[in-house]
Amino acid sequence: MKQIAVIGAGTMGNGIAHVFAQNGFKVNLVDISQTALDKGLATITKNLDRMVAKEVLTTAEKTNTLERINGYTSMVQGAEGVDLIVEAATENLTLKLDIFKQLDEISASNTILATNTSSISITQIAAVTQRPDKVIGMHFMNPVPIMKLVEIIRGYSTSDEVTKSIMDLSVKLGKTPTEVNDYPGFVANRILMPMINEAIETLYTGVAGVVEIDTVMKLGMAHPMGPLQLADFIGLDVCLFILNVMYDGFKNPKYAPCPLLVNMVAAGKLGVKSGEGFYDYANTRKAEVIASQFK
Repeated sequence: MKQIAVIGAGTMGNGIAHVFAQNGFKVNLVDISQTALDKGLATITKNLDRMVAKEVLTTAEKTNTLERINGYTSMVQGAEGVDLIVEAATENLTLKLDIFKQLDEISASNTILATNTSSISITQIAAVTQRPDKVIGMHFMNPVPIMKLVEIIRGYSTSDEVTKSIMDLSVKLGKTPTEVNDYPGFVANRILMPMINEAIETLYTGVAGVVEIDTVMKLGMAHPMGPLQLADFIGLDVCLFILNVMYDGFKNPKYAPCPLLVNMVAAGKLGVKSGEGFYDYANTRKAEVIASQFK
């Protein structure tokens, strides 16, 4: 594989494009919004500048990486002549199914279609295409340039050949691919989201406050970030969506989202992206304690 397309220039999409380009691949970064595309390219540049400052990359390597990335607002143009397309759009089933229907129609028949979904069934996504054997999950972790893990999820019809190709490709990106089966939440979120949900439930029932819960998990369990701050970082709307996917998929009440999480999302308190979640980010991305409603 030499030419890659990434659909979506948001946090995950620009990170995926960054990693591919840094490792020598030509990348078409596609987003229907020129503003989002410009922001994504600016984020890649900023992250590369940070790597140069830390002497992880040379200035020449930064320049070469950026030269390998081309931006498009047309999916038809962006998908032309590529070997692999990685979809990294918003975690929304209807949107992803629509994108894969389009990609199946406009891309070459031998192009592998991958999705960065963190919870949605690969088999369900593959079913809207005429190439289910070439559809696979490639779930990167955030922030993509730093985190080593890639969950590789094969759908019911994903071929052994495609799976091996994507596993090998992930290694070339400096990642550690781990193959998992296609069940709601896969492995990472099937374990992570109930932990976050239980932390929210612990807050909701008044066992402890936000800072206290996060402190216990950071100092007691050696987590680099407490579960409530992590939820803010992921996005409370994303956490709610993933929990609902697992709840709907397993019909098990242990995956039912906490009412506090549901209410916060309804109120637009989504975490870092909205400026407020369990912490206040109004003036900076650094988490500031909210002293009122959670006490």
